[in-house]
Amino acid sequence: MRVPRIFEPQPLAVGDQLDLGEDAANHVGRVLRLTTGDQIILFNGETDSQFLASLIQSNKKQVRVSIDECQVSDNESPLAIHLGQVISRGDRMDFVIQKSVELGVTEITPLFSERCGVKLSGERLEKKRQQWQKIAIAACEQSGRNRVPTIHIPVTLAEWINQADAATKLTLHPRASYRINTLPQPEANKVRLLIGPEGGFSDDEVNASEQAGFIETLLGPRILRTETAALTAITALQCRFGDLG
Repeated sequence: MRVPRIFEPQPLAVGDQLDLGEDAANHVGRVLRLTTGDQIILFNGETDSQFLASLIQSNKKQVRVSIDECQVSDNESPLAIHLGQVISRGDRMDFVIQKSVELGVTEITPLFSERCGVKLSGERLEKKRQQWQKIAIAACEQSGRNRVPTIHIPVTLAEWINQADAATKLTLHPRASYRINTLPQPEANKVRLLIGPEGGFSDDEVNASEQAGFIETLLGPRILRTETAALTAITALQCRFGDLG
């Protein structure tokens, strides 16, 4: 039986005994229904280490564990991808975040653009960001990643493309001259990948991204949906410069 991997955002060290936080305890005690003596793997999202732990108390109100062993598992990609994804309707954004984390992105910034079609602000926007962060955590638990990508506070397209960054900046365009397999090695092994909404970027937004140093890149002859475009581009970049292949 596979040992469940659980995110626990507190310091972890061999020999410690600790009570799991509310989210982790609920998952272990209520969802997985693990009992005293069962083992789990804990990680806190900040290092390449994970920790084998044994349950010493488990009920609906409390799960207490003893940390038995430290395991170093460095499976992060050598290519750091910061995905700037214009927010899409329904569960498409959830899907992009889940799968892009599985594919190895290191940061995600949800974006608002002219044709975004999603209106969120204030408390509702922060609750949505927290939901996306939990999706990223769950994707790390499933995929074996120990470092949890940050889901940044959503910003406007103009703000994101003009942030200072030494990364190679890419955006997709059906009439671009570059393909991912003809791109040079990214600066500092870092990429900023900009993905637009279903309706595409406006001419002004295209011009603004060009002025901000984004290279228009072609994936192929077909026009892809926004979620397909993001995951295809990430996969292609990881195959060319990262650890897929």
